[in-house]
Amino acid sequence: MSESQVWEAVDAYFTAHLAPDDEVTAAALRDSEAAGLPRINVTANQGKLLKLLAEIQGARTILEIGTLGGYSTIWLARALPADGRLISLEYDPRHAEVAVRNIARAGLDKLVEVRVGAALESLPRLADENPPPFDLVFIDADKGNNPHYLEWALRLTSTGSLIVVDNVVRSGRVLDAGSTDGDVRGTRAAIELIGSHPRLTGTAVQTVGAKGYDGFALARVLA
Repeated sequence: MSESQVWEAVDAYFTAHLAPDDEVTAAALRDSEAAGLPRINVTANQGKLLKLLAEIQGARTILEIGTLGGYSTIWLARALPADGRLISLEYDPRHAEVAVRNIARAGLDKLVEVRVGAALESLPRLADENPPPFDLVFIDADKGNNPHYLEWALRLTSTGSLIVVDNVVRSGRVLDAGSTDGDVRGTRAAIELIGSHPRLTGTAVQTVGAKGYDGFALARVLA
């Protein structure tokens, strides 16, 4: 087998034993594909990781930036208590429509609200509502705006909150300081912000698997 085939096979083995899709999550993937949504959702293993992080965090409130078809939303919302709240921001109305259906089928529509529009417009409106600090923020939208999303995440969280930034390796292209690619530039800016900001401590982890070579960053909010 090629290296990438090994990665996929190992991912499949882990998924089968640790994070198998059930009827609800499998249907969310099917409906997303049938609607023509890009196949850029997190894997089942990554979804299970998000759920575990939210549970470890004891999260009662979660903010997600980038809903797509609601697959990661479902994993995250399943970690919430009955009185928890998850707000997910999605730019594309068609994606949001699919996500809302998937979330309702999962029985999580009372916990989850999907807001449609550009996140950098939705975030100031959310801040104006003065919500309680979010316990966990998952950033998985257009990568060029990652540093801006990170700044907003800081405004909407408090000491001890956890921020997760997805897709930070870019198949190794994150190394290219001279890149003109907006996704790479935004990712590098976010990583460097985590490393330099006085209210953040964090790390990044490289991953391989069904989605190829990538990774994620974790940052904890300090006092």
